[in-house]
Amino acid sequence: MEIKIVGSNCKNGMQLCKMASRAIEEVDGNISLQKVDDRKSIQKYGVNNIPGLVIDEKLVSQGKVLTQREISKMIQV
Repeated sequence: MEIKIVGSNCKNGMQLCKMASRAIEEVDGNISLQKVDDRKSIQKYGVNNIPGLVIDEKLVSQGKVLTQREISKMIQV
């Protein structure tokens, strides 16, 4: 599984990255976390409000910081 934080350089992006990292730690599985900040990727995933959360190339959230628990539910394998 691959998770991307789109627009990770802002305050909320850094917070979302922190929550995603914690969620990944508690879930067993092969999960990678990537931070994406370039304009091309923001457009590619259709993120209108950063930060965006992309799981396996699908935009699942944008414009808010999800909690660790919310992210954990999304990545349960």
